[in-house]
Amino acid sequence: MRPYILDELNWKVVRDTRYDVAVLPWGATEAHNYHLPYTTDNIQAEAVAALAAERAWQRGAKIVVLPVVPFGVNTGQLDIPLCVNMNPSTQALVLRDVAMSLAEQGIGKLVIFNGHGANDFRQMIRELQPQVSLFLCVVNWYKVLDLKGFFSDQGDHAGEMETSVMQHIAPELVLPLSEAGPGAARKFKIPAFREGWAWAPRKWTQVTDDTGSGNPAASTSEKGKRYIEAVTAKVADFFVELAKADASKLYEA
Repeated sequence: MRPYILDELNWKVVRDTRYDVAVLPWGATEAHNYHLPYTTDNIQAEAVAALAAERAWQRGAKIVVLPVVPFGVNTGQLDIPLCVNMNPSTQALVLRDVAMSLAEQGIGKLVIFNGHGANDFRQMIRELQPQVSLFLCVVNWYKVLDLKGFFSDQGDHAGEMETSVMQHIAPELVLPLSEAGPGAARKFKIPAFREGWAWAPRKWTQVTDDTGSGNPAASTSEKGKRYIEAVTAKVADFFVELAKADASKLYEA
């Protein structure tokens, strides 16, 4: 039993522990090329949160990782079988209920630990924060470190990073790379969208033929291990700092 993983805890343990920070992994259920499972985002968010919480717990920070929310925003993938969409408005209601439950129980801080690029919790937090007593924030774990220091391909979906991470944390769920598609992704024709100062959601089946965006060919478990160890070390530092912090005094004098 890991004392920082709620999935494994019982009332006897929880009753006698005062938790400083709750961490809510939030992923998605969607196709990840031919070689990765639909629940890749959930598996990764849970694993990274758990590893970081373990490091933080060993340093005295009372972190508890909640069960993962397995559905994310997938409005651009509704024509792909079994890609399950949860609209942002639904996410906001789920987040509100979780936050209000924790606030009533005296949990002081909640970290939404996001593992899916289409999930965007910032405006939800802006709206919800005045309504609850606990401190709210979000971590996009895949943005903690620059991928250029770890991977040759910078694709953002089922590419070298995600594949390497899965090869490290859940190798039994990864098919041989020979079975993966190339992850070739088509770009917008309009320059403003390509340059990033205009934005529109991508229609996924028009962007990619194999549901990937990024070439997984150079992926290795060793790359995934090196990346995850660096990410979890940095996230653990954040968890420790947040656990110690006075949420009413977060700004420099």
